[in-house]
Amino acid sequence: MDCLYVIDPGPFATVQDLGRFGYQRFGVSVSGAMDESSLRVANMLVGNDEGEAAIEFTLAGGSYRIDADICRLAVAGGDFPVSINDIPASSHACHTLVRGDRIAIGAATTGARGYLAVAGGFDLPEDLGSRSTHIRSALGGLNGEALASGAQIPLRAPGTFNGPDLSLPFALWPHGEGPIRVVMGPQDGLFTQAGIETLLSSEYKVSPKSDRMGCRLDGPVVEHAGDFNIVSDGIARGSVQIVGDGQPIVLLADRQTTGGYAKIATIISADLPLFAQRRPGQTVRFEAISIIEAETLRETMLDGLEHLKESMTATGSADRETEHLLNTNLIDGVVGGVY
Repeated sequence: MDCLYVIDPGPFATVQDLGRFGYQRFGVSVSGAMDESSLRVANMLVGNDEGEAAIEFTLAGGSYRIDADICRLAVAGGDFPVSINDIPASSHACHTLVRGDRIAIGAATTGARGYLAVAGGFDLPEDLGSRSTHIRSALGGLNGEALASGAQIPLRAPGTFNGPDLSLPFALWPHGEGPIRVVMGPQDGLFTQAGIETLLSSEYKVSPKSDRMGCRLDGPVVEHAGDFNIVSDGIARGSVQIVGDGQPIVLLADRQTTGGYAKIATIISADLPLFAQRRPGQTVRFEAISIIEAETLRETMLDGLEHLKESMTATGSADRETEHLLNTNLIDGVVGGVY
């Protein structure tokens, strides 16, 4: 069996695609990649469909061995050091490996999450239309679990991508301290004006008590206008709920489908990838924008991903392409589009 052998999965790694849709009414979480843009880019680099399942890893990527005659793979996301057979290699680039080769992905210097995609994808069954791992319900991935040392992830067709090894010709991912944009609601009316102003004017820190389900933020208390409980309703990805102690929790990929805390705001889809890259201890500020602005930024993000796809070059020609993109002012537009 052709497979990717897990030597060391790092702190936490699972198989994720774009998620499991259509089942929230039955209480099934969507799951999927925390940073969808990085998943898409990793798949672009190896010639896959953008939503193909890949390995998502957090803070450090671990190490893997190729148990196939040939395998093309790429790492995208945060700034993770990559080595192949102990020789430094580029992230955001496709590499062709052969049987017995090892890839190691170290601790991120910036960002929190990365994606390891292989050409042809993983030969894993779909659960309810997705290969995304949801550990609480034991769905998807490799037996519904986080990856462990010694695991073997079957490869579907590792040698099917016949194009050149591709790379991105410039540093893509800004992981700075800029504001995360939100649209207010759906229950912002259940908070005092002072509470809303606190959320939008204060600095919060990502708590270590965060996971794929939700990101806890530590900072000034957001004041409720009355009771903090509501009749349970649906939860969108990026919902900023304020629990009883006045602290925000941002609901993410593995969120529950309904909840009874009031949600003061929702992170816009264009900024969810950036938020997903915030590390424990890193600061977060929020900025409110209109729904129309959020929709425009969503379109800009999708256009930016198309520009990225067009800007990928055969490995070795990146320097020449970088100069071209700078001269045509494409780089600023692409970076702004993705995030």
